[in-house]
Amino acid sequence: MKGGLNKSQIERFSRQLILKNIGPSGQIKILSARVLVVGVGGLGCPAAENLVRAGIGTIGLIDNDIINLSNIHRQSLFNSKDIKKSKVSVAAKKLKEINPFTKIKTYKTRLTKNNIIKVIKNYEIIIDGSDNFKTKFLINDYCIKLKKKLIIGAISKFDGHVFTFDFKDKKTASLKNFYQENKISDDNLNCEFDGVLGTTASIVGTTQANEALKMIMDIGQSLKNQILIIDLLNLNFRKVRFKKK
Repeated sequence: MKGGLNKSQIERFSRQLILKNIGPSGQIKILSARVLVVGVGGLGCPAAENLVRAGIGTIGLIDNDIINLSNIHRQSLFNSKDIKKSKVSVAAKKLKEINPFTKIKTYKTRLTKNNIIKVIKNYEIIIDGSDNFKTKFLINDYCIKLKKKLIIGAISKFDGHVFTFDFKDKKTASLKNFYQENKISDDNLNCEFDGVLGTTASIVGTTQANEALKMIMDIGQSLKNQILIIDLLNLNFRKVRFKKK
């Protein structure tokens, strides 16, 4: 982004600008950033919304699903009038209403091995809100290949996990270093059968957005080589370290 902030931007982001760790220079970094959100569901909705409210310059949304009644309790960008509509279309419209200056790119498809490079190559940070390990490992592998920054979220019941990776750093561990295998049962992420509290999705998705903003501005401490484990039933938050092997 060339030049400084205009009057409208100064007013819109005034409460962020007065933070000493952000200021005008940090806000300009946010306005110039490009983030892809994979999965516009329980995690992707709050992640995308918080990024757009913060002033993210360009956001991509990829999901091939339509909105169902059972989505409404945890997917915060949708309401009952949106049922049977495309998730990315509805999300893009509502995000544009929040911040008309954010550029929004939509992809009404699933992320696969055939399209992943084309989709993610133009984004610096990938936020994974997918609900299956096949997609998570696919994103992990190609983010390593393309040296992307990756923030993974997962939820089930009252529990959430968040990982942050910066694959420009060769010492960064990956998702496979934590799970140490390529095939994990998706029963661990199955909200349909195990259930999930809506606030769990909101907290994890918001944490992913927070990690992305810190990475964009290069402030604070990230979850590099750690997993954040959230137990909202007992209100426990802990971090566990793991190493690249």
